[in-house]
Amino acid sequence: MIKLLSRNKYLILRRITQVSILILFIGGNYWGWNILKGNLSTAKFLNLFHLSDPYMVLQTFATGFILANDVLIGALIILLFYAFIGGRSFCSWVCPMNIVSDTAARLRKILKLYHEDVKVPISRNFRYWILGLSIAVSAFSGIAAFELVSPVSMLHRGLIFGMGFAWAAVFLVFFFDVFVMQNGWCGYVCPLGGFYSFINRFSIFKVKHNHHACTACNKCLIVCPEKQVLLPYINKTSVRIKGQECSNCGRCIDVCEDNALSFSLNNYKK
Repeated sequence: MIKLLSRNKYLILRRITQVSILILFIGGNYWGWNILKGNLSTAKFLNLFHLSDPYMVLQTFATGFILANDVLIGALIILLFYAFIGGRSFCSWVCPMNIVSDTAARLRKILKLYHEDVKVPISRNFRYWILGLSIAVSAFSGIAAFELVSPVSMLHRGLIFGMGFAWAAVFLVFFFDVFVMQNGWCGYVCPLGGFYSFINRFSIFKVKHNHHACTACNKCLIVCPEKQVLLPYINKTSVRIKGQECSNCGRCIDVCEDNALSFSLNNYKK
C-alpha cells in the first residue's frame, strides 16, 4: 500500500489540487466563501484582486474590446507565475480536462487500444496552429473564439453552475482520447496548452534527469503524455529537461524505480 501511494504521489497531489480548486470556486459562487469567486477565465482572489487567464485576455484584445485594469493586472500575475515558476503546470495541476484526459488514457490502456507502432496522424504543433487561428478568428469576429467552444471552460463552469450541454463537449474529448488518439486533446489540439507551452521557456521548475541512475527501462515514456520532451534525454545525459511542452505532471517521477527523475528548482549540470 505504501509503495502504491509512493508510486502515485504526484498523481494523488494533482487530484487533490484540482478538486480543491474546484471546491473553492464552488464555495465562492454558492456559499459566499471569499477565497476564489468566478471561474478559470477570471476570478477574484480573497476579495482583494483578480486572477485572469492571459490567453482569454489575449483573445479579448484581438477583438478590440478594452478590459478593465484589474483584469489586466490579474492576467499579468498569472502570466508571470507560469512563465517563471509554474511552467505548463496549469494543464496538469489545475485544468479539469486533465482528469478527463487521464481517465481516457487509462481506459485506452485497459482496452489495449494503444500501439507504439501506429503513426500519429497529426503533429503536436497542430495546437499552435489552433492557437494562432483562435486569435485570428477572434480579431475577425469580434468574439473571443476559443472561449465559446473551449471544453476546459465548459467543464469548469458546468461543474460549478450546472453542466447542461457541456457534457457533450466533454464526452467528445473523452471519446476522441479513447478511440482516436491517446492524449489527443491535451497533447495535440488544445490551444490553451499551446499557450502555456509558449511561455514555459524560462520556468525555474523543471524535471531533472540523472543518466547515471537511469537504466533506460522506458517506464517514464509509457506514462508521459508528451513523450517528445523526455525522449532526447533518457539514458543519454544528466540535465534539467527543458522541453517547453512538459506539464510537470510528475508521472515520470512516480513510475521511475531507478530514482533517475526528480523535480528541480535549480540549474543542474553534468
